[in-house]
Amino acid sequence: MKIKTLLQPGSALLMLGAMALPALAQDTAAAPEVAVAATEVPVHTVYILNTLLFVVSGFLVMWMAAGFAMLEAGLVRSKNVSMQLTKNVALFSIAAIMYYLIGYMLMYPGDAWTIPGVLGAFGVATLEPVGVAPDAADALDYASTGSDFFFQLMFCATTASIVSGTLAERMKLWPFLIFTIILTGILYPIQASWKWGGGFLDADFGFLDFAGSTVVHSVGGWAALTGALILGARKGKYVDGQVHPMPGSNMPLATLGTFILWLGWFGFNGGSQLAMGSVGDAADVSRIFANTNTAAAGGAIAALILTQILYKKVDITMVLNGALAGLVSITAEPLTPSLGVATIIGAIGGVIVVFAVPLLDKLKIDDVVGAIPVHLLAGIWGTFAVVFTNEDATVYGQVASIVIVAVFMIVTSGVVWLILNGIMGLRVSEEEEMDGLDKGEIGVEAYPEFTKI
Repeated sequence: MKIKTLLQPGSALLMLGAMALPALAQDTAAAPEVAVAATEVPVHTVYILNTLLFVVSGFLVMWMAAGFAMLEAGLVRSKNVSMQLTKNVALFSIAAIMYYLIGYMLMYPGDAWTIPGVLGAFGVATLEPVGVAPDAADALDYASTGSDFFFQLMFCATTASIVSGTLAERMKLWPFLIFTIILTGILYPIQASWKWGGGFLDADFGFLDFAGSTVVHSVGGWAALTGALILGARKGKYVDGQVHPMPGSNMPLATLGTFILWLGWFGFNGGSQLAMGSVGDAADVSRIFANTNTAAAGGAIAALILTQILYKKVDITMVLNGALAGLVSITAEPLTPSLGVATIIGAIGGVIVVFAVPLLDKLKIDDVVGAIPVHLLAGIWGTFAVVFTNEDATVYGQVASIVIVAVFMIVTSGVVWLILNGIMGLRVSEEEEMDGLDKGEIGVEAYPEFTKI
């Protein structure tokens, strides 16, 4: 994600030195040379602008939590809406605490690796002192530690949000929340350190993943897939070889959620430039915004046209997920493509969704909101697509890293799911599933005037 090992609190790295580096994107790819001499921009200005980028991008990504909540609320049935809303609020809160207690240092250990390049440091996150003196330039980091922690936390929380929707409508609340503790505190930070913390995928494989098509999205997708396989499908979804659709409760909410996610993605990808203190950085951030937007549009249009051709009618859920798949696809490299290529990358993500959703049904893998096609499969595609636009990427480095992260997540998340299933059970009872999880698990129904009829 960044050259974090150089930027720990108390680092001797000067802001002036940081300005002389290429733009520090989350995959450390070189950016065009800055046209303005570094000496023309005060070091404190760079510090302030970088911090501002992190803070603004961070709260944009935080807004994606609302997007996931609305998307899931719209795509589940009325009797399960409160459950999904509860899970989304709870998982975000859990991620915030676990990332502070253990995740941040595991992900960005600096020189304090427990196992060099593989396992980070154990300890809580710490911030710089209150009221940093403006004349203490030799003690300033590249940006404030608080803004960095806040920004990186949002990526951690996003990973857990991906899992929530796939396992909806049949999973107990507390096993999910316990899994979230482990995912956000341990599993996500460990594998993210391998790339963004300067670990072995970055150092030995030359892995490029600008903002997390693999590090965030496919990680959440693998956790969701293993959970879905162990949990099983909803009752009545697959009967006698037939797929029985279970339409969502509220398409306006699902559409609102999609647009909120689309908006938040500008912070997700744009903030991953990790620098705003030069002309080149500012231009690159704007380029990332444009490419991110057009990839989403490409994914939505591809799904729109393809569902019309295949089913003779447009499927709004496919169009929404097509847009999200376009966003996931461009996330691994939103800087180097042209607008046209970014549109194509996103459009292929939309195509993947349209074909993957029925394929999962054939395999009897019940993914309520389509998170596996959107985040896992489009994430894999987007990570591989980096080789087409970034000359520093290699097929071996990208594919090997995808496989390594996949094996790690399948094994670790699978073990956690199985242990939770053995100790407390993952599924609600058949009666609770039929009545709805709002009544059985939460006690507050989202639409009581409808679900009590």
